[in-house]
Amino acid sequence: MSNGISHRKGLLALSPLAVFLAVYLVSSAVIGDFYRIPISAAFLLASCYAVIITRGSISERIDIFSAGAGDRNILLMIWIFILAGAFAGTAKDIGAVDSTVNAILHIIPGRLLYAGLFLASCFISMSIGTSVGTIVALMPIATGIAEDTGMTLPFMAAVVVGGAFFGDNLSFISDTTIAATKAMGCEMRDKFSANLRIVLPAMVLVTAIYVWQGWSVNTLPQIGDVQLVKMVPYLAVIVLALAGMNVTIVLAIGIALNAVIGFCTGALAWDSWLASMGAGISGMGDLIIVTMLAGGLLAMIRYNGGLEYLIESLSRHANGRRGAELVIAALVCLANLCTANNTIAILTTGGIANDICNRFGISPKRGASLLDTFSCFVQGLIPYGAQLLMAAGLAGISSVAIIRYLYYPFALGFCALCAIFIGSRRS
Repeated sequence: MSNGISHRKGLLALSPLAVFLAVYLVSSAVIGDFYRIPISAAFLLASCYAVIITRGSISERIDIFSAGAGDRNILLMIWIFILAGAFAGTAKDIGAVDSTVNAILHIIPGRLLYAGLFLASCFISMSIGTSVGTIVALMPIATGIAEDTGMTLPFMAAVVVGGAFFGDNLSFISDTTIAATKAMGCEMRDKFSANLRIVLPAMVLVTAIYVWQGWSVNTLPQIGDVQLVKMVPYLAVIVLALAGMNVTIVLAIGIALNAVIGFCTGALAWDSWLASMGAGISGMGDLIIVTMLAGGLLAMIRYNGGLEYLIESLSRHANGRRGAELVIAALVCLANLCTANNTIAILTTGGIANDICNRFGISPKRGASLLDTFSCFVQGLIPYGAQLLMAAGLAGISSVAIIRYLYYPFALGFCALCAIFIGSRRS
C-alpha cells in the first residue's frame, strides 16, 4: 500500500459516517430522547453530505450512490424484508402468533421464559447459520410473548437477536464462518474450537443473567387455547430453515400456508389475505428505506477510500502478538461499521489480517476466530445493521431501543477482549 490514501483524504472519506452519528446523537441528546429521531432522516442528511464531498459530475456521484443502494446484497435483503413482513402480517391475522405463544407459555415455566427463548434462538441460529433467518422465525413469537405477558418489546427483541448472533458466529454453515476460514486458510473445525472458548463463556453468562432476571416472573397472564393447526406456519418455517432451505423460499411457503389455513378456518378471505400482506409489507417501509440509504452512503465511503484508509492506518500499528490481535480486531470492527455487513467486513480485511498473523506467529484458527467474533460483536450493536433493523421492523419499534438490552453482543465483545489480553499464547 505504498501509494496509499492520504490522511486528509481518508478522514474526509470517513466523514459522512461521522455526520450520520453526529446528527443522530446530537439531535437525540438535545431533545433528551434517543428514540424519537428517525434513523432514516440522519442517513438522508449524511447521504446528501457524502454526495456533495465526492468528486465528479452530479450524475456520476448519484450513480455511485445508487449502485450502492441497489447492490445485489441490499436488494436480496429487501426481498427478505418484504417477504418477512407479508408472512408476519398474515400469520398474525390467522392467529398463528397467539397459538404459538400460548403453546410456549404452556411448556416453559415463567421463570425460565427469557433463558428458554434465548437458548432456542442460539440453537436455531447454530443450526441454520444465519442470524437474519433466526430473527425472522422467532421475532414474531417474541413479540407475541411480550404483548401477552407485559414484558417490554425491546427487551424481548434483544433476547432473540442475541441468540441469533451466537449461531451466526459459531455455525459451520454460517457465511461469516466460511469467509473467515477461507481468508485465514484454516479448517472449520479448528476455527470452531478456537471460537468456542470465547463464545461459550459469553453464552453461559447471558443465560445465567436471563435465569436471574426471569426468577421474579412468578405468574403469567391467563393462557389461551392452543390451536395446533395455526402453529403449522411457524413450525414449518423453523423446520424448513433447519433443513437448509433458502430463507426467501421458506418465507414464501409460510405465506402460502397462512393463506391455506386462513381460508380453511375462516380467519381470512381473499381480500383480507391481500390486505394482511399489504399491511405487513408497509410496516417494513422504514426498514427498506434505511437499508437503501445505508447501502448508498457506505458505498460512497468505500468509493472515496475510507475503508482503504482504515486498513492502511491500523495495519501500520501492529506491534507484538497482542498488539497484532488488537489491530485485527480493530480492522474488522471499523470495516463492519463502514459496511454494515459482517461477512463483507471479513472479506475486506481478511487478506491483511492473514498477513499480520503470518508476521507475528498467530495461528490461522486464532485469526479466523478474531475476525468472525469481532465482526459479529459490531454487527450485533449497530442500529443500521440488517439484524437490528429486521427485529425492529417485525416488532414495530426503533432499532436503537433494542441496543441497551443486547447482553450477548456486549458479553461477546468483553470475552473476546479478555481472550486477547489474558488468552493463552497457544491459542
